[in-house]
Amino acid sequence: MTTAESASDSSQTGDFDLGALLAERGAERYELHSRYLNHQLPRMLHTIGFDRVYERAEGAHFWDADGNDHLDMLAGFGVMGLGRHHPVVRKALHDVLDASLADLTRFDCQPLPGLLAERLLAHSPHLDRVFFGNSGTEAVEGALKFARYATGRPRVLYCDHAFHGLTTGSLSVNGEAGFRNGFAPLLPDTAVPLGDLDALARELRRGDVAALIVEPIQGKGVHAAPPGYLRAAQELLRRHKALLIADEVQTGLGRTGDFYAYQHEEGVEPDLVCVAKALSGGYVPVGATIGRDWIFKKVFSSMDRVLVHSASFGANAQAMAAGLAVLSVMENERIVARVRATGELLRSRLTALVDTYELLADVRGRGLMIGIEFGRPRSLRLRSRWTMLQAARRGLFAQMVVVPLLQRHRILTQVSGDHMEVIKLIPPLIIDEADVERFVDAFTAVMDDAHDGGLIWEFGRTLVKQAVADR
Repeated sequence: MTTAESASDSSQTGDFDLGALLAERGAERYELHSRYLNHQLPRMLHTIGFDRVYERAEGAHFWDADGNDHLDMLAGFGVMGLGRHHPVVRKALHDVLDASLADLTRFDCQPLPGLLAERLLAHSPHLDRVFFGNSGTEAVEGALKFARYATGRPRVLYCDHAFHGLTTGSLSVNGEAGFRNGFAPLLPDTAVPLGDLDALARELRRGDVAALIVEPIQGKGVHAAPPGYLRAAQELLRRHKALLIADEVQTGLGRTGDFYAYQHEEGVEPDLVCVAKALSGGYVPVGATIGRDWIFKKVFSSMDRVLVHSASFGANAQAMAAGLAVLSVMENERIVARVRATGELLRSRLTALVDTYELLADVRGRGLMIGIEFGRPRSLRLRSRWTMLQAARRGLFAQMVVVPLLQRHRILTQVSGDHMEVIKLIPPLIIDEADVERFVDAFTAVMDDAHDGGLIWEFGRTLVKQAVADR
């Protein structure tokens, strides 16, 4: 080995040892977050007893410092579509790092972005081109810009209670006031009720609408577009020369039992589709805006406009490799069919409990995107307790269910949205029948406790005190 090679090898290993750093400082995780990041997150986690230490993860499970197994029914808000550390995705990332590609030169065309675009478009036969960014909100931002430029119109319609991201453009089409408050002025966009074709037609008649952006199934509350709505909305939009944007950031890539959720309705062909989350394999952030050829050609209309929309880290080799590996796994392991079967099993098992528990109002969703809604009970004893929680803050009962699912049964779930009595289940797409049975057994035990007046209500009083203190 030459002196130069020896020096190079030494500089590459350096003095940085990630394992040693984590061993030395890992126990400070909550203190570090409180001091340097969002200080309310560790406070919230401590309040509800979620301030745990997880050491490793694989598939749909992770383990705490004591070696206890936890079932993940949250999938990192949908990012972990294939679960954690899928071996095919891991290998692809090792391979792309070992290849030492000349990545992100910005003045060449690497093969991986084209290959991933080709593979994505094979699942999107009516669409033609892809722009790669770094997240779901970036995919939405791109779609908003493309729609405005392609139509020459300023306004985008969105649905009440929609969630499309938290950057300024996507926040402008966010249907939850809690996210929007204090960040005005936003873009001049307009909300319409999901499923209300008359409201959509009324706005379109004004002649300034570029597009309607819609989640085929809303993440907040797990509300699906009514049957026939997307197709009828598409016809209205085309009649008024406006575009349909499908936000598939959470619902796409098999989550609902089809590759895209809009494919549940025959004849729906959005002009722009936004995907992200599961495309990452849980490793490298990636988002994609997929659209029709004429839209892209209008936006990128000349060499002068070649960089009119770009992303510094967009289409990087690691993200593209992860995306290619994810799509390969989905095809080879028949993930979409698997989701359809497992989702039907989970939903049917939960639906069968609605008549058993008066606090359980509804079970809805498609595939492995399921909403469990709680409602006002019939009996006076339970109704008085329910009323106490509702007076303090709507959504506390759902939180009361989420907490014992984790603390007693080591199952991670989430409340579907602020001020909602809905739990959303979006587990990794690779969960199996044993995982379904484990969740249903745990959920049944928690509901038994709630109806028997057990410890769950003691925790409810703690939540009420916290809710009152936060006012």
